[in-house]
Amino acid sequence: MKRLFTSESVTEGHPDKVCDTIADAVLDAVLTKNPLAHSACEVCATTDFVLLMGEVSGATLSYDEIESLVRNTVGEIGYTKENEGFCNKSLSITSLIHSQSADIAQGVNNAIEHKMGGDDYDKVGAGDQGMMYGYACRETDCLMPLPITLAHALTKRLTEVRKAGILSYLRPDGKAQVTVEYYHAKPTRVHTVVVSTQHTDDVSQEKIREDVIREVIKVAIPENLLDENTRILVNPTGRFVIGGPNGDSGLTGRKIIVDTYGGYCPHGGGAFSGKDSTKVDRSGAYFARYVCKNVVASGLADNCQLELSYAIGKAQPISVRVDSFGTSRDDDGKLLDAILKTFDFRPAAIIDKLGLTNPIFKKTTNYGHFGKEGLPWEKCDMVEKLLSNYGE
Repeated sequence: MKRLFTSESVTEGHPDKVCDTIADAVLDAVLTKNPLAHSACEVCATTDFVLLMGEVSGATLSYDEIESLVRNTVGEIGYTKENEGFCNKSLSITSLIHSQSADIAQGVNNAIEHKMGGDDYDKVGAGDQGMMYGYACRETDCLMPLPITLAHALTKRLTEVRKAGILSYLRPDGKAQVTVEYYHAKPTRVHTVVVSTQHTDDVSQEKIREDVIREVIKVAIPENLLDENTRILVNPTGRFVIGGPNGDSGLTGRKIIVDTYGGYCPHGGGAFSGKDSTKVDRSGAYFARYVCKNVVASGLADNCQLELSYAIGKAQPISVRVDSFGTSRDDDGKLLDAILKTFDFRPAAIIDKLGLTNPIFKKTTNYGHFGKEGLPWEKCDMVEKLLSNYGE
């Protein structure tokens, strides 16, 4: 049986991703000053304007520090040309960041008062209620679904050829979408590729299409997945000169499907960027991915989806549910037992295990939070222990 599945990705110059990147840059700056500080930073952007909102406790950033951080981040993304509607030199910046609510802090402030360790794990409750999902499968070497992996490869390559000057007429904003054809639940070919990229006004759409196919699509997507019937659409509207926050307002947290699995599994609804790891929207989702990746890497299942739920101020999760979609070695009940014996789902334990007090979050913001090398939740270092507990 054939079916199609589509996922999308966006470049770091997309207006929502500009906001996510600034929010995570703020978080890293806060954690650099105090690894146990709390941050919940929201950012919005429009024509030559950035607004920061939210709460920070345990560390203080002056306005000068925030202004420098925003201008440097926007410049790194590539918005450095004046008179184009959004430029790191000319934009106005307003910060409304204030201290964290005492009502929220009381459930999690032991993270500041105590050095987190085994005896303290029960003292640090979840920073909010909610549910989170993790997922892993055998479709790619990084144990991620193929459609989102290819979509991220396209947008990452778009940025590479822009910053390297290979396609010097490109501008920072861009999107990609990949539709994969499955046959009996196995990916077989790429059905459709859509790439939309911001560009200068002095280049023809014919040249953009030719260059993007040669330098982006055929580099990012393996040759064996493309064929003569693959449909390729480049800038299907015919023009994309006005882009970034000048073309469309940006806001943190609007690309949660891009950030995770491209729609391949459910999403609890919580965004990541700007939040420290006492917020289980972030740490819980990271840990769920960590668990699922170790399950699949161990051979206990070919597909693994994990759902977690928490209550604010409580350390232990309310529920943990696993679904292997019929691919587990035995049954999902036995798999769940092994998972619960192997992994500690209390927020402070998660933070310790994955080193989430370190300022590593700005590098997570773009091209997916999962499936990238060098991130602690992508390690497969619990396979042996998981197998041992499964065999008990």
